[in-house]
Amino acid sequence: MTAAGTDRILGGFTILVFLFILAPMVSIIVFSFNAERYPSLPWGGFSLEWYRAVLTDDTVRRGLGRSLRVAAVVSVIATFIGFATAYVDYRFRFTGKLGFLALATLPPTVPVLILGLAMLSFFSLIDLVGTLTGVIAGHVVLCSPFAMALIRMRLAEMSPDLEGAAWNLGATRWATMRSVVLPFCKPAIFSALAITAAVSFDEFMIAWFVSGLNETLPVRILAMLQGQVSPRINAIGSIVFVITITLVFVAQVLTTRKSDKETR
Repeated sequence: MTAAGTDRILGGFTILVFLFILAPMVSIIVFSFNAERYPSLPWGGFSLEWYRAVLTDDTVRRGLGRSLRVAAVVSVIATFIGFATAYVDYRFRFTGKLGFLALATLPPTVPVLILGLAMLSFFSLIDLVGTLTGVIAGHVVLCSPFAMALIRMRLAEMSPDLEGAAWNLGATRWATMRSVVLPFCKPAIFSALAITAAVSFDEFMIAWFVSGLNETLPVRILAMLQGQVSPRINAIGSIVFVITITLVFVAQVLTTRKSDKETR
């Protein structure tokens, strides 16, 4: 088989995989515009009724507002922690560094159910259960490793001589950080902001254990699913999908655009 034939087969297989992954979300979006209450083909007609029902539902709007506020705060805090952790890994050597990095990258490897239970137990001791502060704290723990990974990959591309040159020219460590390191890492920092916001916005289990009456949107969706199958779920799912995929797309564009500029 020729190389061109192999490429076509691999390309076709890749397309099939993506179609398989995206099919459930596509079906949700399609049926969110269906006038019928239950998913059925052929359509009962095009309608925006379920979007109007969602946008006029106070519980959904409050959940969406809380999710957006939590995601915004979490993205900033998690990216700051991720940058600090990545820079420590990049710049310093010290005893116990492997243990430090293992702890820093541990949260995503722990089953979210276990993580949520642990946070519920700990936050109940410090009166954070049932508060958005508790949800933010839990999401920061989960999201920081993602920011660290993105920024650490960017730092790996930076020559270690850049900081040394700035110091030799009289710049302080903070001036070097502000004028050399941060500008170099800017694409990764913005990507980390977008990715951590997306992870926080979608996260359900920790929010379910910790939020109490301050329901985020994913928790509100579960409450709506209990005892009924509402077509409003399709509309909410479509809104969540669009917000999440937009954040991921922004992160990818920021990273790719910078890489393209540097290879020219």
